[in-house]
Amino acid sequence: MALRLVADFDLQKDVLPGLLAQRAVLAVAGARGGGVGILENYDSLRVQNIERNGNIIYTYKDDKGNVFFGLYDRQTRQNEHLYTFETDFQVVSCSVNSERTLLAVSLVQATKEGRRNEHQPESKCLTLLVEIHPINNVKVLKAVDSCIWAQFLYPHVESHPLSENRLLLISEEKYIEQFHIQVTQEDGDKVVIKNSGHLPRDRVAEDFVWAQWDMLEQRLYYIDLKNSRTILKCIQFNADENFTLMFEASLDISLKDSGFKLVNFGCDYLQDQEKFSKHLSLCVFTNKTGSLCVCYSPKFDSGKQITYSVFYFHKGHSKTFTAALGSADSHVTKGITFLNLDCYVAVYLPGHFFHLLNIQHPDLICHSLFLTGKNEMIDMLPHSPLQSLSGSMVLDWNSGKLYRALLNQSYLLQLLWNTPLDCERMAVLHCVLSCGRDSRFLEAQEIPGITLVTEEIALPLMKVHSFKGYWEKLNYNLEYVKYAKPHLHYNNSVIRKEWNNLISEEKTGKRRSTAYVRNILDNAMKVIFNLEARSLEPRLTPLFQEEDNHQRLLVGLMVSELKDHLLRHLQGVEKKKIEQMVLDYISKLLDLICCILEASWRKHNLHPWVLHFDRRGSAAEFAVFHLMTRILEATNSLFLPLPPGFHTLHMVLGVHCLPLHNLLHYIDNGVLLLTETAVTRLVKDLDNTERNEKLKFSIIARLPPLIGQKISRLWDHPMSSNIISRNHVKQLLQNYKKQPRDSMTDKSSFSVEFLPLNYFIDILTDIESSNQALYAFEGHDNVDAKFVGEAALKHTTMLLGL
Repeated sequence: MALRLVADFDLQKDVLPGLLAQRAVLAVAGARGGGVGILENYDSLRVQNIERNGNIIYTYKDDKGNVFFGLYDRQTRQNEHLYTFETDFQVVSCSVNSERTLLAVSLVQATKEGRRNEHQPESKCLTLLVEIHPINNVKVLKAVDSCIWAQFLYPHVESHPLSENRLLLISEEKYIEQFHIQVTQEDGDKVVIKNSGHLPRDRVAEDFVWAQWDMLEQRLYYIDLKNSRTILKCIQFNADENFTLMFEASLDISLKDSGFKLVNFGCDYLQDQEKFSKHLSLCVFTNKTGSLCVCYSPKFDSGKQITYSVFYFHKGHSKTFTAALGSADSHVTKGITFLNLDCYVAVYLPGHFFHLLNIQHPDLICHSLFLTGKNEMIDMLPHSPLQSLSGSMVLDWNSGKLYRALLNQSYLLQLLWNTPLDCERMAVLHCVLSCGRDSRFLEAQEIPGITLVTEEIALPLMKVHSFKGYWEKLNYNLEYVKYAKPHLHYNNSVIRKEWNNLISEEKTGKRRSTAYVRNILDNAMKVIFNLEARSLEPRLTPLFQEEDNHQRLLVGLMVSELKDHLLRHLQGVEKKKIEQMVLDYISKLLDLICCILEASWRKHNLHPWVLHFDRRGSAAEFAVFHLMTRILEATNSLFLPLPPGFHTLHMVLGVHCLPLHNLLHYIDNGVLLLTETAVTRLVKDLDNTERNEKLKFSIIARLPPLIGQKISRLWDHPMSSNIISRNHVKQLLQNYKKQPRDSMTDKSSFSVEFLPLNYFIDILTDIESSNQALYAFEGHDNVDAKFVGEAALKHTTMLLGL
């Protein structure tokens, strides 16, 4: 499967064997109760919380209903008994401080059904603070009718014991308090609470409807509703005993009727899991690159599709996905699960789909992998509720297993080999590269099975001005997005119109300012010189052996436009440095294409004689031709230049490898470009067999007029004479106006027994004599009316078979 879950902790393997061993020892000794207790009900063994240092708190009950608290140290792989309540309580929440001297517990009285009965007044929630080093006093922090969740803060400085501990209490009454707990040592290493009668407290937040705890980064995210707006806020708890409101961000979602929900404050076993699956899902994910994502799925009602959104605040937009659930009889029994996988967010709906979203490049939709229920990996992931923790950790509360989530490189490689869809291949390839790095064109089509809507969102409003660590990177991302509207991304298609204009001027023979064109070509020469200076070895591929004026114009225009773009947006950088950056960047683009071709050339052991037309293509040449076609497709979509000589080499291989009708189809659709160099070689290399004559005529007929005239004079053939004559007559007659003339005057030395031809030749001769300077055929002193007449007779005799 694409996601590999590696077990880091298993309640049944890391805790249960030790408890069973204790049970056996106590049974032999005849002891019952007290101490660590005898585990009688295996189902009562549950994970309650995971602290920032990785320690796991679990509970279990003995046959008398006594509640035992234990701790598993993931570093030492050892279990430790923390405390025992000799009363049958249901645990709501618990947390232990970093020194393991204080235990905060929130309990409700258990009923016969083992669940909280909200209609009985005695079912109050008790929040207790217990001294456990050694076991000593118990202080009541809260005794209320609503549930309370407890969480100790773990400052980043842990090199020495702290004199003050800070405890968060989160109330179902929609407020959060921070308690300051001073401790002191007595009788050696006995730790007791100082001034336990009065513990200072701060009100951290109130009137919120949703909150999430980031145990690794010690951050609190919560949402309050102001004037019908959904505002996400973030508080950072610092080592200096202060907390700071870092930002506020507006979310375009509705939480009015969603109730009260907490994320990552331990596991609340009092919740109805079936009811929970129908509720909304909302969580915040960050990583060290400064990303900030909010994942949201509204309350699900039965239907054929499900919707979820991801707010990429570090990119300034959100994406809303709508996924089909398959057949009409498909049944959704579990809610959507969002998993934080560092550079990816996974969206998982058991039995239906698994969606990997790239959060570093969310605009590249083809880099996101969407697998439906038809894929076997969908049913290989746990179907029980999963909780995503920091550091790509995933907790399965039902089984008591803690996993480290990794992308499965071997599975992805297999999928890359087998999948028939290009969009999946691109996504899988990117995932594979991400895997290798750990141990970047816009998608035009939609991913099959899912639709997408992208919207711009308001950026978070930062509440502080000095940033360090993650906050510095997030602020950098936000500043980039803020000033990237209109987008700062350079798109080379901006020069498409100007390049097309220059090509049109070349075809018509009309050119604007010579200095302007010379400057563009000079830019191209700088790039080529820069590229050749980087090349340490002679190239095997026959590139850079011709002018290729079209590609030089494209390179020169790109240099000019990219330089202007950077000068506008990098105003603090020297002009010379920017110019060198542009030259290096474009040179590298061209060099990458050259390197790809060089590698393919070596792999297939091709030789310089490939450039000759008088031979048939081999399988190796066809492989290189196919590769060049894909390169051309990619560069055309991005409107990027190619190394001079690329089109000539591509054309030569096309003539070698393709039948004539396919070759002409490639030419007519712009896949193969007819360069003057390639056509000149074709005319010179091939003899005048019937097949080659047909090929030459088909090629020359598709050339622009000016190049066609140059090429035609190189082919000593009646067909070439016919082409030259047609072009000459067309040029003479395009502005011809009939004027009175002496029909008895013979102005032409050409005379045959065919009066219409004689009359036509006389007209051409008259035009030539009166407009000799304007209509002189370039490079063809011998092309005149007589030449046209002779060519016409030869063509007629050929048609008549005389």
